[in-house]
Amino acid sequence: MTVATRVIACLDVDAGRVVKGVHFANLRDAGDPVELARSYDAQGIDELTFLDVTASSGDRSTTYDVVRRTAEQVFIPLTVGGGVRSVADVDRLLREGADKVGVNTAALTRPELIAEIADRFGSQVLVLSADVRRRRNPDGSLAGGFVMTTHGGRVPVDQDAVAWCARAAELGAGEILLNSMDADGTKDGFDLELIKAVRAEVSIPVIASGGAGKPEHFAPAVRAGADAVLAASVFHFGALTVADVKAALRADRIEVR
Repeated sequence: MTVATRVIACLDVDAGRVVKGVHFANLRDAGDPVELARSYDAQGIDELTFLDVTASSGDRSTTYDVVRRTAEQVFIPLTVGGGVRSVADVDRLLREGADKVGVNTAALTRPELIAEIADRFGSQVLVLSADVRRRRNPDGSLAGGFVMTTHGGRVPVDQDAVAWCARAAELGAGEILLNSMDADGTKDGFDLELIKAVRAEVSIPVIASGGAGKPEHFAPAVRAGADAVLAASVFHFGALTVADVKAALRADRIEVR
């Protein structure tokens, strides 16, 4: 049986507002998260991902009230990430209405957190949010391969990204939100090389994130190995609708919901 490709809208939230920039910088306001969530639900989005993009860098927890108000308005799977550091944080987010919880910075600091969350709540709750950059030489030229970043993409970590995704899957992550920081906000298309590299090493679902700009960008990401495709700014600022993306996938003979 073929599993339908999911189309996901990402709400990057800062101080209770949806924001979007390029490479996670120069953020501009994109609206109220609850209103946007309601709009995407009405458009037929399959899932929502809600990322508090300054929670880790600001050393604070995710805005629980926004999560709760969003969950009250939509009845599709809601993943929440940003500032999640403990099993207790996950417990609270699930109680506020999240269906799945994303971890990145805290898991890189202490990988055991992945196993602790999976053991307590099940792997289906845990999404590894992997903010990945291409490895570069000191002069800025490409060095080959990929490395992880933390704190909303701000801090590079000397950790091979593909190996880290594989380890997280072994520890109990149920899904990988694979975000290309190089492609983020560029609208030039997904990083297909990155998707293929991670797909070759893990069997759990991979969500392609970063770079969506045109309807024709989505099918190649699925062909490269993504189980779901995610977009943010093209939805927020009206460049594409959910229907546009699903129609493009269907035209490429990819099953959608």
